[in-house]
Amino acid sequence: MPTETKTTPKLTFEDFKNEVLNDYKIAVTSRECSLLGRREVLTGKAKFGIFGDGKEVPQLAWAKVFMNGDFRSGYYRDQTFMMAIGELTIQQFFAGLYAHTSIEADPMSAGRQMGGHFGTHSLDENGQWKNLTQQKNSSADISPTAGQMPRLLGLAQASKIYRNVKGIDTTKFSVEGNEVAWGTIGNASTSEGLFFETINAAGVLQVPMVISIWDDEYGISVHAKHQTTKENISEILKGFQRDDDANGYEILKVNGWDYSALVETYQYASKIAREQHIPVMIHVVELTQPQGHSTSGSHERYKSRERLDWETQYDCISQMRLWMISNNFATEEELDSIDRDLKKKVREGKKAAWNAYLKPILEEQSQALDLMTAVANTSANKVFINKIITDLADIKEPGRKEVLSAARKTLRYLVGDDSTEKTTLQNWITSYIADIQPKYSSHLHSTSELAVTHSSEIKPTYDDHAEMVDARLILRNNFDAIFNNYPEALIFGEDSGNIGDVNQGLEGLQEKYGELRVADAGIREATILGQGIGMAMRGLRPIAEIQYLDYILYALQIMSDDLATLQYRTKGKQKAPLIVRTRGHRLEGIWHSGSQLGGIINLIRGIHVLVPRNMTKAAGFYNTLLECDEPALIIECLNGYRLKEKMPNNIGAFKTPIGVVETVKEGSDITLVSYGSTLRIIEQTAKELLEVGIDAEVIDVQSLLPFDLNHDIVKSVAKTNRLMVIDEDVPGGASAYILNEILNTQNAFQYLDSQPKTLTAKPHRPAYGTDGDYFSKPSAEDIFEAVYEVMHEMNPNDYPKLR
Repeated sequence: MPTETKTTPKLTFEDFKNEVLNDYKIAVTSRECSLLGRREVLTGKAKFGIFGDGKEVPQLAWAKVFMNGDFRSGYYRDQTFMMAIGELTIQQFFAGLYAHTSIEADPMSAGRQMGGHFGTHSLDENGQWKNLTQQKNSSADISPTAGQMPRLLGLAQASKIYRNVKGIDTTKFSVEGNEVAWGTIGNASTSEGLFFETINAAGVLQVPMVISIWDDEYGISVHAKHQTTKENISEILKGFQRDDDANGYEILKVNGWDYSALVETYQYASKIAREQHIPVMIHVVELTQPQGHSTSGSHERYKSRERLDWETQYDCISQMRLWMISNNFATEEELDSIDRDLKKKVREGKKAAWNAYLKPILEEQSQALDLMTAVANTSANKVFINKIITDLADIKEPGRKEVLSAARKTLRYLVGDDSTEKTTLQNWITSYIADIQPKYSSHLHSTSELAVTHSSEIKPTYDDHAEMVDARLILRNNFDAIFNNYPEALIFGEDSGNIGDVNQGLEGLQEKYGELRVADAGIREATILGQGIGMAMRGLRPIAEIQYLDYILYALQIMSDDLATLQYRTKGKQKAPLIVRTRGHRLEGIWHSGSQLGGIINLIRGIHVLVPRNMTKAAGFYNTLLECDEPALIIECLNGYRLKEKMPNNIGAFKTPIGVVETVKEGSDITLVSYGSTLRIIEQTAKELLEVGIDAEVIDVQSLLPFDLNHDIVKSVAKTNRLMVIDEDVPGGASAYILNEILNTQNAFQYLDSQPKTLTAKPHRPAYGTDGDYFSKPSAEDIFEAVYEVMHEMNPNDYPKLR
């Protein structure tokens, strides 16, 4: 229910003056960081710069109403806001620019993202949730244009869930759903489909979301006339304005250089979003971008002299200065003095950040030089090694690349040497890589005690006369147990609510658990994913349903750029344990075949990809994941819902292990590896192969990411000495990935007596109909003949050629 408005004591003029002066100092500090940051890029100390200059004043107004528990989902212009809420210092700003790999120095990403990408820490040192209601929160930024929008929707929806769903432990996550999710986007980026999809969805859902559109009339060099109909995003979105007859948005428009109007506008937006859960759009116009889009080019190339003159006059800080002087908050001389002091402070912060970044690398350089010098003195190739030493020593501000490269190149001149100094250098290089590599590669997955690798299997159990039922009923009953056991769990998607999903796996559950927990969603896959990401980032356990695997391509960018990278790009300081539910495999037709896994598994590293062969296995995966804190994609077999399976008596409790294969048939002649619906065809074919004396071992992968953590497949190959990977993806797709894992990761090549084979679908999407499936994907006869051919090559006498 809406909160009561708290009365704020009236400020005295002196208090207000101090507040305005403090705001001005933050704005000038941010501007000086932008100006000096650009110079650092141009001098080569930083690789790339994209800054928030020109957007300072509206972000000050925004920061005033941003409360503890609120979340930001923005883009790379929001540095002033982060400074205003106390989450970004000068030194941290430059540490991010230099890519400092310390999470203490660069708390935004430990150097993993370019500067201008901001986030706060939702997790403690053990990967457990902090109390998000007691801090100001920013979800970790991504660069792809408008990619922050779907996540914003979910962050806002979490407040609606927390306010209206009873029984959830909200202690660390919400105070009666009073939190607002604040988004920012550039005016040009509103041309993206993700923007329109999110705006529509938030209007339908009526969630407390405030989106600020920073409008400086350009998208890099492209003017708004080429971006937006009528050159005005708020004008063309007027149809979303709420009225007496229908819900919608409150749409506000304000000049970005008008400090007092901005403060008033943001106070109003905060009030109605926070209390009434009404989404708000603030179109902040007449903004500037003094340094152009980024350090990759100058805006003088594409802006007219008239425009540049206007930008100088209506720069938001310049206008704030004039307003302050005219209202007796400060004199021009006083503001000039503040400017000088802040310039000095920013220079000092920049210097401190650079020295902190460089210090450990200089120490590593010194270590390498000492070891290289020692080994040079023992080598006949001293003259060549000394050249490498001199080149490295001449680098006054080295990077780790130069240090390690020099040390490794030195080993090339020591191949025939045998000395203690060589061994010491070798050990140092090995140790250095082991120590430094994680600074750039760690935390792709959770490292907490809730990581999936810590989960253990619980097998389904059955009564003596367990009933054979449609497999969908196992899923339905298991989801019933999940929603009963986990008040924070919810599911949503196309047809997921009222009709209980297209295959009736959620039959009757909306009526039992309500429309907020078992919900229908529009045909908008990207924002279905975004709902899940945002809600998972706020402590809920969402299951986002994409009706068919083929349709996940609409959401693949969000999965790849946002969800899959979240743990990595925050170095374990944020998480979103979202479960993505979909169905695929062996349906007949180009856009419902559900087999494009080769592309998916290579684009969403950081998300587990699970491919259960039946619904009992699928239900077990849901149970496992809800005890863990990592995101996953579960692909149910589309043609398996009406097949019969035994009903377990421990519904909701059994767990399918992740990253563990299962041998579904033992054999001695050849190892057949597959997953999903194709497994059923292989199992039947394996019986037929017995008729001609071929005893195949059949292994169900179950989990593509992670893959066979126990290396059980290589044990099978060591026994059979032959291997075939079979799947319904295109050639070079998932089967190539599986083969690489078996041969190169598990080193199974050493046990092979025959060439390892893959049997896949044709290179095209499957044709429609049963015959289309037969001629497009591996059939039982294809599998039989391919296996037989392997045995024929091994022993043509016992296995004469079939055709």
